[in-house]
Amino acid sequence: MATPPLKGIIAYPVTPFSRDTGEVDLAALRRLTDELVDAGSHAVAPLGSTGESAYLREDEWDAVCETTLQTVARRVPTAVGVSHWSTEATVRRARVAARNGADAIMVLAQTYWKLTAAELERHFATVAAATDLPMMLYNNPGTSGVDLQPETVVALARKIPNLIMVKESSGDVARFRSILEMSDGALSVYNGSNPVALDAFRSGAAGWCTAAPCLLPQWCLELYDAVCQGRQKDADALLEAVLPFLKFIVDHGLPRAIKAGLDIQGRSAGLPRPPLLPLPPTATEQLRDMLRRLEPHPLRESPALGTADKFENWR
Repeated sequence: MATPPLKGIIAYPVTPFSRDTGEVDLAALRRLTDELVDAGSHAVAPLGSTGESAYLREDEWDAVCETTLQTVARRVPTAVGVSHWSTEATVRRARVAARNGADAIMVLAQTYWKLTAAELERHFATVAAATDLPMMLYNNPGTSGVDLQPETVVALARKIPNLIMVKESSGDVARFRSILEMSDGALSVYNGSNPVALDAFRSGAAGWCTAAPCLLPQWCLELYDAVCQGRQKDADALLEAVLPFLKFIVDHGLPRAIKAGLDIQGRSAGLPRPPLLPLPPTATEQLRDMLRRLEPHPLRESPALGTADKFENWR
């Protein structure tokens, strides 16, 4: 079994669009990607749901893939979301990602018609066989309408050699241990549900797939460090402080919320692409207040801090 290339904080960038033309803003994408790497993200994963990949033309998708991978320049590992309604288009995207130097591909069961078990297996197996890259199976019942249970995930991995990673976004923390135990540790599991980040790590998740580093990278990185170092009280306090923000960006839709936050921080990535609308003004002000309170990072500002008692100002 191949060694999974990903661990830690896996940052998901938005896809910036020009406010004037609505076209993909590659310069802004380069800037955002550089910022994610420079901030210390352990990996970068473009073209997920955060990146509005479902709303991109194929030429735009290719440009975002190429630009992101060229900007990362192998400084950290990359996983490209290649999902599409059709197997043919998903295969095409997987090959584009491979040609441009991706370290892994991520595949969601993006469906219109409800697929049978045999159809799902054929889809994933065909995409996996299109390249020699490790594949991450992405389970997100909230967006895809397909809920891949742990038994199904493990059965698929036994038939598809390069399916070695699973991004689990159902929010059901028990699934992390179930997948690890049923696969005898052969599958690496990643959390895609922001609010359960800490419980997921404690249940064996190898990484956290999140758009939060676009706005608050140090909070995510410090949470991961606290878990790795066994600083359980610090980890609990960090999550308690940042949890309202994590819930907010999920509840309001990641592209809307992250792009509004980037605007607030003076790092504009344009507006979400229709049919999505920008974050409403009232919600934008709520986000502004959260960012104002969270942007000073407690452990970075005062390195001597190391106990949960020092987080009182962020509660």
